[in-house]
Amino acid sequence: MTEEQNRQTPIIELNGVTKEYCLKQTFFSKGDACVIAMNNISLTIQKGEIFGLVGQSGSGKTTIGRLLVKLEEPTKGIIKLNGMPTNNLKGRSLKDYRSKVQMIFQDPYQSLNPHLSIAETIIEPLVVNKIGNALTRREKVLETLEIVGLSPGEDFFYRYPHQLSGGQRQRVAVARAIILDPDFIVADEPTSMLDATIAIQLFQLLLDIRKKFKMTFLFITHNLAAARYMCDRIAVIHNGVIVETGIADKVIKDPQHAYTKKLILAQPGFNFKN
Repeated sequence: MTEEQNRQTPIIELNGVTKEYCLKQTFFSKGDACVIAMNNISLTIQKGEIFGLVGQSGSGKTTIGRLLVKLEEPTKGIIKLNGMPTNNLKGRSLKDYRSKVQMIFQDPYQSLNPHLSIAETIIEPLVVNKIGNALTRREKVLETLEIVGLSPGEDFFYRYPHQLSGGQRQRVAVARAIILDPDFIVADEPTSMLDATIAIQLFQLLLDIRKKFKMTFLFITHNLAAARYMCDRIAVIHNGVIVETGIADKVIKDPQHAYTKKLILAQPGFNFKN
């Protein structure tokens, strides 16, 4: 990362963010039972970088992604986009925020409506945000299909998710995420449902999109090898707490926290000394 990037206002900033999930008191329980999914998280993501969030299942990493795309609100703390607090946005402000922050979900089949064609799926954000007309929306969708490697776009325009392979469905999910030219994309384990060869192709697609459109990504993964390949910086999360943060290659080659070392050693053939 350049010195100039370090001086910029972070595109995303989390200050002391905590998320609790509570079960309300019932006849059989004496009080609310709360679980802390993430505890006092503070981190910054700079414009144009791919920031990795690494941890095992249940570590709290997906919760951070859901907070950033406003599927949920934090219990405590402040989340900022381009220096502006985003807590409890409503109405037009929330709609504007969601046009700037998009998400690529883990399972492309579940995240795509099986009753909508590929064209309808990708056009929907343009329609909701009242961008363009029927002709310009069609052109934008065809252009975006080409960008994500579904070429020629006309061949995929009227297909449905069940007519595509897993890799093609995830490319549709990427197309839907970038159609609004967002500032920031949360990619939540985007290749976990794909085999290794297709996963590498998708990694390269995301890297190409970052370079071409100067988009910023939060890359959520349990795989440190993927994080090392994709990310400029990473944060390692364990039981809802960030235990280590730094330049991706440095953290993986010279991990300081015992949990980071454990994650690396748990991956066959991946040695942090290499």
